[in-house]
Amino acid sequence: MTCTLLLVDDHSLIRAGVRALVLDIPGYAVIGEASDGAQLLDAVERLNPDIILLDLSMRETGGLDALRKLKAVRPQSKVLILSMHTDPQLIMQALEIGAHGYLLKDTTATELAQALDALRSNERYLSPAIAHTVINQALTQVQRHLPAERAVNHNLTGRQLEILRLIVRGKSTREIANGLGLSIKTVETHRSQIMKRLQIFDVAGLVLFAVREQIISLDD
Repeated sequence: MTCTLLLVDDHSLIRAGVRALVLDIPGYAVIGEASDGAQLLDAVERLNPDIILLDLSMRETGGLDALRKLKAVRPQSKVLILSMHTDPQLIMQALEIGAHGYLLKDTTATELAQALDALRSNERYLSPAIAHTVINQALTQVQRHLPAERAVNHNLTGRQLEILRLIVRGKSTREIANGLGLSIKTVETHRSQIMKRLQIFDVAGLVLFAVREQIISLDD
C-alpha cells in the first residue's frame, strides 16, 4: 500500500527537489503541496496524508507555529521536519511540540527513505548528523534544571540500555537489528518495553532521560 506525503515549504524549487527524491523511493507518493501554515491545515483536511514533510523557515507562518496549530487540531499527524537548521534549541522545540523526526535538507535519498520508513512504522527518526547536537542540548538542559539529582531507578535490562543508546543516537530499528544481530521484531518489542517502562514516548524525552541517567554522554 502506498504511503502518501504532503510537502510543506515556501520554496517551490525545494518542493520540486523533494518530490524528485520521493519518486525514487518505492512505496511513497506525494499527493499535495503547501507553501505556508494556512495551506498546510487546509491540505491536511482535504488530503489526509500519511506523513507531512515540514520546513521550519516559511515566510508567512513559521514552521514551529504551523506545527503547533497542526498538533492542536490533528495530534495524530506524523510530521517529519525537513530543515537546513541545526540549532539545538530549535530541534528540541520541534521534537517537544510533536514532530516525529528531524532531517536536514542536504539529506540523501537513502536517508530520506530511512526516515519515511521509520515514521511509517510508527517510529521516530533523528538524523545521525544532528544526534550529537540534540544530546548536547539535552545535557545543557539537564545541568540547568537538574544539577543535583538523578531520575528514579529505571529498571532497564542490559539489552534495553544498549538499544536505548542506539535509539537516542538516531539509529533506525533496522540498523539496530542489523548491528546487534537481532530480528526487527525483537528490537521493536524491546523498544516498546523501554517506552512503556519509562513512560516516555518521544525522542526528545528519551534523549533527556538518557543524558540525565548518564546512560549516554557526549563522548559516546
